[in-house]
Amino acid sequence: MSRFPAVRMRRLRRTPALRSLNFKVRVHPSDLVYPVFVDERAKSPVPINSMPGCFRFPLARLVKEVGQALELGIRAILLFGVPSRKDEVGSSAFAKNGVVQRAVRVLKREFGEDLAVMTDVCMCQYTTHGHCGVVRNGRVDNDSTLEMLKRIAVSHAQAGADFVAPSSMMDGQVRAIREALDDSGFKEVGIMAYSAKFASCFYGPFREAADSKPRFGDRRSYQMGYGRPSEALREMELDLAEGADILMIKPALAYLDLLCLAKSRFNVPIAAYNVSGEYSMVKAAARLGWIDEREAVVEILTAIKRAGADLIISYHAREAIPWLSRL
Repeated sequence: MSRFPAVRMRRLRRTPALRSLNFKVRVHPSDLVYPVFVDERAKSPVPINSMPGCFRFPLARLVKEVGQALELGIRAILLFGVPSRKDEVGSSAFAKNGVVQRAVRVLKREFGEDLAVMTDVCMCQYTTHGHCGVVRNGRVDNDSTLEMLKRIAVSHAQAGADFVAPSSMMDGQVRAIREALDDSGFKEVGIMAYSAKFASCFYGPFREAADSKPRFGDRRSYQMGYGRPSEALREMELDLAEGADILMIKPALAYLDLLCLAKSRFNVPIAAYNVSGEYSMVKAAARLGWIDEREAVVEILTAIKRAGADLIISYHAREAIPWLSRL
């Protein structure tokens, strides 16, 4: 009779070489999407106070910033625009020479097919009221907003975007955009849908970064509540039926269960957005010496991938590359 314990799990953990051999879930640079803010007003990189290490970049600096990310192995970016002018209907969002449209043209001219350019399609940072759609009588009007989202998406495609990413959480937005793209001759442009986007407290730093805080009320009438997982799955099913190529869960860390469910249910790429608040909490704790930033970031990104993410949108993307390579 064998002596207890016959099975010794620690055998696989005994040395660094053995631990590395059995470390099976690894995040690669090609898994990461780097979010980039381009600011029409900026003359030099503008630090984002609530997101240490992140900046709003002027158009003139964009090629250098994205080129450095590409050299690290990051092959995709998600562009957010900060315009110089806002109005009630966010018309700068679909202007031919808008900040995102110019940025896309510059990046595609410089990097071509080596870089996947994704663009956020929303209105919040372009409107004077800060909401994600057209406001009528104090409420966001769904169907009027769809018409605006269609114009924004087509303008991004005309500039050369590879993927558009509608984030306003309007009903029918994926179908409206898919039809608009197809009718305009952009059948090859993909849609990464913010399908399960929750009304989360973790977006605060982003609202400083994009100057997109609502001037009244909040976004709970269109973003989801976090207590009903079946609603998130239904949103994803609808977006897939309407023509989405990639489904996204946002935020990532508080919704890993939904990420796992989505991966098991849908046979399409699943993206997770490791959002600004999640980024800033790590930065703040690391600055106070409470956690090891490198260890925390690698553990977080690995957990997101382990839960089922094929793509991870993260503000840690650039700095994480050398940390990931040491595993």
